[in-house]
Amino acid sequence: MFDKLEELLEFGGLKKDIIMLVISGVSLIISMVVGESLPVSIAWIAIILCGIPIIIEAFIGLVRDHDITADVLVALALIASVCIGEFFAAGEVAFIMQLGGLLEDLTVNRARASIENLVKLTPRTARILRDGKELIVPAENVIIGDIIRVNPGETIPVDGIIVNGQTSIDQATLTGESLPVDKENGDEVYSGTLNQYGSFEMKATKTDENSSIQRMIKLVQAADASKAKVVRLADRWAVWIVIIAVTAAILTFIFTHQIIRAVTILVVFCPCALVLATPTAIMAAIGNITKYGFLVREGDALERLASVKKIAFDKTGTLTYGKPEVMDVVAFSQKYDEAELICVAGSIESKSEHPLGQAIYRYGKETNVVIEEVSSFKMLPGKGVIGVISQTEYLLGNESLLLGNGIELSQMKKDKASKYIEKGCTITWIGANEECVGFIALADTIRKNAISTINRIKACDVAPILLTGDNENAALETGRKVGISEVQYQCLPEDKMNYIANTISNNEKICMIGDGINDAPALKEATVGIAMGGMGSDIAVDAADIVLVNDEIENLPHLIALSKHMMNIIKMNLTFSMTLNFVAIVLAITGVLNPVVGALVHNAGSVIVIVNSAFLLKWKK
Repeated sequence: MFDKLEELLEFGGLKKDIIMLVISGVSLIISMVVGESLPVSIAWIAIILCGIPIIIEAFIGLVRDHDITADVLVALALIASVCIGEFFAAGEVAFIMQLGGLLEDLTVNRARASIENLVKLTPRTARILRDGKELIVPAENVIIGDIIRVNPGETIPVDGIIVNGQTSIDQATLTGESLPVDKENGDEVYSGTLNQYGSFEMKATKTDENSSIQRMIKLVQAADASKAKVVRLADRWAVWIVIIAVTAAILTFIFTHQIIRAVTILVVFCPCALVLATPTAIMAAIGNITKYGFLVREGDALERLASVKKIAFDKTGTLTYGKPEVMDVVAFSQKYDEAELICVAGSIESKSEHPLGQAIYRYGKETNVVIEEVSSFKMLPGKGVIGVISQTEYLLGNESLLLGNGIELSQMKKDKASKYIEKGCTITWIGANEECVGFIALADTIRKNAISTINRIKACDVAPILLTGDNENAALETGRKVGISEVQYQCLPEDKMNYIANTISNNEKICMIGDGINDAPALKEATVGIAMGGMGSDIAVDAADIVLVNDEIENLPHLIALSKHMMNIIKMNLTFSMTLNFVAIVLAITGVLNPVVGALVHNAGSVIVIVNSAFLLKWKK
């Protein structure tokens, strides 16, 4: 029975609720204008449309869930008002309560598609090599020990080890690393990551259900289920509100023998202003931060954000732009100065699709070097590229590429490069005429407003933390540059989520901000999750409570400060509404207020609460 009643209440959704409120509001206005001149009060429309659902919800809560909510007192006031013929008071109370409920629903976006998007990311087929033939089978049919071929541009179907071939893998989905990772025989590869260049063969070490991407799905599901929802303040205090109101009404009737006074107490004590105190402030705050590029997906996210003491940042794409840039060019040979090296490297890399190669090519164009004709271009996955310019063969890539072509690196050259590696740079060596003639250092670049943003967040009494899947050198260098002292590096998705969970278990509220699929579990687990919407993945966006649409992180301090100010406004609203209710009770006991006037008084209180919340729309610290 209860399930059918709940289905009945939910039928039609938000549009139905809005239509019912509009009709009820019009009926109350007509009722107030025509008074009791009609045989049947027009206010009955509001009582039926707005009041009946409240009575049903109160009944379900009491009988099935043994839970006393604010709806219980409202239901008592409605029934009592109807019994003594105060139809306008009953309709007005029902209307205000349903309006508060609608405002709460409007602040909550329940369309959550993170799990579905992760499932879509999961590879559905695999190329298995059996008996000298290539068979395409569903990924779930792969068994441990199967040999699988992965071609360029394909997603790896299950976890495994490379047994034949070399390549570069985009692991951003799992680790958030900004640059592709070179892989060769014996290296591990993970499901859900993207094979960028070379074709290779791998041996499956995990089945589809135990693969990395499936583990990610389970992490997101677990984090979502464990996150507690904030309960409406009126419902938190409902037991005491009901006890005080009913006791006062009974005692008043016993001592005065006037039922109208008792009913008036129930009417004026209905927590209308209390119900409106929180959602109106939240909606006004949301209206404010929308202008700064934030989209709030969870209605209570701003409440939770106001209490955080730590904010954890992902590195790549959040504090940085997520694109490699040339940091420096170092020449070792007198035949090639820095300008000549860029000319050579930019010309050869103009034919490359690798992110590092594209960064070098862009740098060459920005420095106005002449792009020369390149012949005999070859790309060696996992190593680098080779090209011929003016009959000279040049090699650009990692140390393995140079060693494989008979070019040794002296200790002096390695020491020179190590200074850049310690700063988180990736080195592209340049070889020509059987010697190393120089190198180009590349690194991800810090967002232009990252340093000032971190300083302003600290001024909000919130401690910044860096959680990244990147290597130690890159992570520590980024932390040093932006002013973050606590840095956790080489974090897998579960490492980030576990850090968040441990922080929360120590009674510390923490916010997580990230952009990658690998950040999704941590975004779910955090007290508040904020995703970079512009360059962030769909999974990260769906896992977050708040989305930064334009990726402008300099507005984060405003978001944090606004959430704290919003909570102050909510506390002011609550204090005012409770004070008004107690004053109105005293006036009702003494007979100064009747049900209709009482309803109008606490309706005026609701208006004051709404006006006070509206000041948040244009607030700026």
